[in-house]
Amino acid sequence: MNIIKVLVVDDSAYIRKVVTKMLSRSPMIDVVGTAFDGEEALELVEKYEPDVVTLDLVMPRGDGLSFLKTQMQRKPVRVVIVSIADENSEKVLEALNLGAIDFVHKPTSLASEKLFEISDELIKKVKSAAGVKLNTLAKSSGFGLTPRPARLIGSRKNHADIVVIGTSTGGPQALRLMIPQLPADFPVPIAIVLHMPVGYTEMYAQKLNAISQLEVVEARDGEELLPGKVLVAKAGRHFKLDRLSSGRIVAQLDVNPANTLHIPSVDVLFQSAAELYHERVLGVVMTGMGADGKQGSAWIKSQGGTILTEAEDSCVVYGMPRSVDEAGLSDKSAPLDKLSQEIINLV
Repeated sequence: MNIIKVLVVDDSAYIRKVVTKMLSRSPMIDVVGTAFDGEEALELVEKYEPDVVTLDLVMPRGDGLSFLKTQMQRKPVRVVIVSIADENSEKVLEALNLGAIDFVHKPTSLASEKLFEISDELIKKVKSAAGVKLNTLAKSSGFGLTPRPARLIGSRKNHADIVVIGTSTGGPQALRLMIPQLPADFPVPIAIVLHMPVGYTEMYAQKLNAISQLEVVEARDGEELLPGKVLVAKAGRHFKLDRLSSGRIVAQLDVNPANTLHIPSVDVLFQSAAELYHERVLGVVMTGMGADGKQGSAWIKSQGGTILTEAEDSCVVYGMPRSVDEAGLSDKSAPLDKLSQEIINLV
């Protein structure tokens, strides 16, 4: 059993102690050191060479973003953000752009037993982060790939009337590289489920819209799906599709089914698209932990649709695409820098 070496970074001595205690519950994790700010963290990363760093974002001397900018240029390191969501949502998105793998929300910054609520999630995400290849991490960060616009070639008849995309860990970075490569005249709507906590998807969509040729928005209930428009599922609501009596296809946001591991669920979106569009669906499963998207891909395939998966070499976490590939549901696999062109080819 390989022991995961972790460096805990937070300006609060109490939180450093609690995070260390939580992580130490796992026999697979060894907290090798703690740092009170980004500057000390830079020194201790060099000293201890941790497998994973848990990182606060707001610290008085060298904040989390400064640490990420400097460290990722020196040598990529696996980082899980541990932050208060409401206060730092924009900083969390920037941290993901800089190469952080995942994030866990502190329920409070106070000395409170409430902090222990995140224990299981934190251990799970640290273990997942430890499996990320450092060369893949470097490519997925802001210091890696540069988006290059893909091209629509010719005027052949569309093979799909909708593209549905599912992704999780590593997804914010991957979509930020892939969506801007799609051309302004992309001929069909795109619907995306990205596993993010409540309060992040609207801002994420706005930031993605700012760098894309397509219009990117957080999905609203009843919003029409239109060619060249990208709808990102709202965190905390399933994203389904509905056909109105007029024939228009619109977004339907719902808390049911409530028994899914994730809300929104990739499986729910994919099944909904398959039921409405049948063989005219292209499903894309990108980097992410777990198997959300496998059952949905089976639904799309059962209706004659097509499934494209992100290749292992470019995935931050090769979990969701692996589950689809190993089930024999993927029609084609492509690395992140080729995904947009493959989507165009298949559409």
